[in-house]
Amino acid sequence: MDHLTILYRGPLASCDYDCPYCPFAKRRDTPEKLRADRAALERFTEWASRCDHRVSVLFTPWGEGLVRSWYRRALTDLSHLPNVERVAIQTNLSHRVSWTAGADLTRLALWATYHPGQVPYERFLGKCRDLSVRGVRYSVGIVGQPEHLDAARRLRADLPAGTYLWVNAAEGRTYDDAEAASWTEIDPLFPVSRHPHASRGLTCRTGNTVVSVDGDGTVRRCHFVPSVLGNLYDGSFRAAPTPRPCPLDTCDCHIGYVHLEPLGLYDTFAGGILERIPALFSHP
Repeated sequence: MDHLTILYRGPLASCDYDCPYCPFAKRRDTPEKLRADRAALERFTEWASRCDHRVSVLFTPWGEGLVRSWYRRALTDLSHLPNVERVAIQTNLSHRVSWTAGADLTRLALWATYHPGQVPYERFLGKCRDLSVRGVRYSVGIVGQPEHLDAARRLRADLPAGTYLWVNAAEGRTYDDAEAASWTEIDPLFPVSRHPHASRGLTCRTGNTVVSVDGDGTVRRCHFVPSVLGNLYDGSFRAAPTPRPCPLDTCDCHIGYVHLEPLGLYDTFAGGILERIPALFSHP
């Protein structure tokens, strides 16, 4: 194996936001669950430090990871490992960003989502501008709810031109052509998100060069297919990776369909697959 992309999701499920459209709604983890999440993440980081091939990692926690010190430390430590090409995390940017000063910024990246109604606009924008000054790679996104359109337009106008602002189609929502055109003015790639992608039988990199790993080290092809390929820590997953077609009828999440080979999105996002930065954007 030459290179493996890992989508890591540990036990953490607590988030400091309460978005009505988001499955990661505000909840509290018990101290026991937080300790388990920390131990699982430290185990994963240790595995990565001993890995004998190149890896890239995207943390996709059910909750908000960067408010927890162990995620900030893991991102920093992983960014300094010579075999790690990229380490990124999905975040709401509610925590300060000064911790990034200790990371290798040639490898660290953030996938940040703005949630109107959960955070003052200027506070979120200030975090983005701070990241830009620090030279941190990041993309910014928003969910395409009708009530978010004005905020998205404002954000697009205020962000640096080289910062990609993506728009996720709201789950279960159908957009007419006029609505889709409004969102496409903000995100030229919104048409990719607008409809779920028919995926059954299509060749996908997940299960081959991309895998999903949970806190116990259980390896699956992606977050959306429950069948188990093996375990990261006993090496049993290594016998399973192979090119394989998608077993699901549709795929409607970016972290899934970006890996569907017929869509060609590895070319669109060349150099920025994990942090969702298209090749055409020159954000440092």
